[in-house]
Amino acid sequence: MPTQPHDTSAAEKAGLHPRNRHHGRYDFAALVRSSPALAAFVAPTAQGAEASVDFTDPAAVKALNQALLKHFYHVQLWDIPAGYLAPPIPGRADYVHYLADLLAETNGGPVPTGKRVRVLDVGVGANCIYPIIGHHEYGWRFVGSDADPVAVRVAKQIVAGNPGLAGAIEVRLQPSSADIFSGVVKANELFDLTMCNPPFHASQAEAEAANRRKNQNLGTGKVAPNFGGQSHELWYEGGEATFTWRMAEESALQRHNCLWFSTLISKKETLPGLYKTLQKRGAADVRTIGMSQGQKVSRLVAWTFLDAEQREQWRQKRWPAGPAGA
Repeated sequence: MPTQPHDTSAAEKAGLHPRNRHHGRYDFAALVRSSPALAAFVAPTAQGAEASVDFTDPAAVKALNQALLKHFYHVQLWDIPAGYLAPPIPGRADYVHYLADLLAETNGGPVPTGKRVRVLDVGVGANCIYPIIGHHEYGWRFVGSDADPVAVRVAKQIVAGNPGLAGAIEVRLQPSSADIFSGVVKANELFDLTMCNPPFHASQAEAEAANRRKNQNLGTGKVAPNFGGQSHELWYEGGEATFTWRMAEESALQRHNCLWFSTLISKKETLPGLYKTLQKRGAADVRTIGMSQGQKVSRLVAWTFLDAEQREQWRQKRWPAGPAGA
């Protein structure tokens, strides 16, 4: 029988996940040593306090991300086209670590690691951030899907340019911008996790209005890159609620192909409709996990159609005792 959604968001402590590498302020001196190109963007703040970068400058944010990826994740070559989403890496890492906790629970304690664990990143983007972090931290293999041919091409270039990612990340073009899993997941293909950072807004006009509000709050006329992105990264007809409804519906058709499905949710108002759809489609367990980075609070929803006995059978088949990389 389906269970009621299990909401742990209120119980989560403020701050990043304990295993997240990005606690505290950025150590710009260490980052510059790893990536000297960042030095051109580091300067004292207006208050004359600690050094920082101008987060409204796309070049500065890209240089910071390049430095973080070199310093913490050993990625030497990383670049994205102008106008594409430059994600805040600490928050992206949190999502990966909380999903690892879900697998650990299924595994009776330790996080399953190595190439036996396969993850589908829906909407991998040109930045390929989730696969980079997940592979480095846990050795997982990833499939990243995206409906944007440019994003697919750039993500493939990132993988090809870094030998440490070879054989660990496959990037696939989603042939239909309306579909989630259909057209990407192959017959009888198994994934231990799926993850997604869905478009928030219902239209391009709504996305542009949100950008204007955020930049007004920053007191600048610039478009902050962390608020930017291509249209498909920011909006979907019907918004987050429609996108996640479709994801839930399609996940039911893949119920035996995946252990845990998941998505980030930016709007609390999206949750009731998603819960209703998952209950209707027979999800056996639904989790809502709160995450916090500074003033930003977000949440992820994860669900499975497998009951406890089926999850144990999955564990025995997918992660038998043995070397983690076997």
